[in-house]
Amino acid sequence: MMEDRTTPLLVYPYTLKKVSDRKGSAVVFIREKKTDCANYREVDIIPRTEAAEQTARGKRGKKRKVNAPKQKDLNDKNAKRYLVQLGNGNFRIGDLHTSCTYSEENLPGTVEEAENIVTNYLRRIAYRRKKLGLDPLKYILVTEYKYSKDGQCLKRIHHHIIMNGGLDRDDVELMWTKDRINWKKTSDPEYRASIKQLGWVNADRLQMNENGIEGLCKYIVKDPQGKKRYSSSRNLDRPETTREDGGEKQQRDQNHWKYSRNLNAPEEKCNDFKYSKRKVEQLAKSPDAGLEEFRKIYSNYNIVSCEAVFYEQTGWHIYLKMWKKEPKKAGQGGKRSGNRKKNKAAPDIKAQEDKKSN
Repeated sequence: MMEDRTTPLLVYPYTLKKVSDRKGSAVVFIREKKTDCANYREVDIIPRTEAAEQTARGKRGKKRKVNAPKQKDLNDKNAKRYLVQLGNGNFRIGDLHTSCTYSEENLPGTVEEAENIVTNYLRRIAYRRKKLGLDPLKYILVTEYKYSKDGQCLKRIHHHIIMNGGLDRDDVELMWTKDRINWKKTSDPEYRASIKQLGWVNADRLQMNENGIEGLCKYIVKDPQGKKRYSSSRNLDRPETTREDGGEKQQRDQNHWKYSRNLNAPEEKCNDFKYSKRKVEQLAKSPDAGLEEFRKIYSNYNIVSCEAVFYEQTGWHIYLKMWKKEPKKAGQGGKRSGNRKKNKAAPDIKAQEDKKSN
């Protein structure tokens, strides 16, 4: 009897069907991974291989937050994607993007010194918000810096901060200083001019399109030559994940993040039984990459991006981005309610006409 040398399938509490037999990368099933952060959602429809499942074996998990990237450095595509999810899930029109730089005399000697300065700046803003009765500060901070050719001095170090609105933009800019501010005198232009700032600072209102602030998030991390580090307040809503596939929980490295506890966290929900390989291939090869069908599947969302990508080892992947639709207000139920009003009013109109004719 000949020895069976075929690649064995993993044993699960449910049956998985092997749909491909490429060397070392047999596709076991198609996974739908939904990542939600407030009203923003990303959906990945991706093949899973035996190698990937062997790496991520474990109990069926419960709903959990998406693990934040373990490194502060924004040199990884997953870290950048997480940043976009946080930004779109927590910030809206009216919130602010603040850029802070240093003058020559105030230029920090180390990255740590710069981060201490910007942390004090954020504390000052948080305290001012509290004094004015505003919501607690929510922010994402990205610090960008370069070293000189001799590797000694920092060059062009600056910060990008996305924060919730409510404060006057002039006040946000005024607080980029080491000086103590007497807020009772800030209505005097001469007093404001006397405050020495650490460098150039500019606070702009967020500009959003169908992709939210994805463009801004990618802009502040786009320079491949410089180094970037980021942190966020602990009150941001963050992604969470429900694993139905047996994914192993990863430990979050808390030392690399400053969490604000009021931020929305992204949540992931995985479904390994919704799509077949044939169905995904059919959708991916359609002229619109399956957009019309996905609009029916995710009918409560406005889909703003639908991208199909083919990889030689695993096949077709489909990536979607969408926003939850606003609930209809009372009285906007459609034609049915409108016809009722019209029919109800019709007898009154006829009665008035009969009265006039009499």
